[in-house]
Amino acid sequence: MAVLEPEAPDPGRGSRLFDDELLGLDPAEPEVQAFAAHLDRMRREPSFTVEASLTGVGDFADAANRAEGGRRWLAVLVVVLLLAGVVYVASTILTAVVAIVAG
Repeated sequence: MAVLEPEAPDPGRGSRLFDDELLGLDPAEPEVQAFAAHLDRMRREPSFTVEASLTGVGDFADAANRAEGGRRWLAVLVVVLLLAGVVYVASTILTAVVAIVAG
């Protein structure tokens, strides 16, 4: 059984979307390239691997960096809450380990 790999984008054009949805638009224009990259991200199949999770974190960071106003503060709040949760869990585990070793 052959494994189907996604078609690689044309190196001269950056995205296969220029052949389909973006036909007639100038692929050298930055706004068109940004929209093509957005469409590529929207069509990405979800994958439940470590690499896909890291890619998702990278996408979140990119979106948070582009956000302005309330959305940016919401992204900052999400990151702070996640870090607070990690610190809480780590301190709880460390406290339990110290109690076991000392007791």
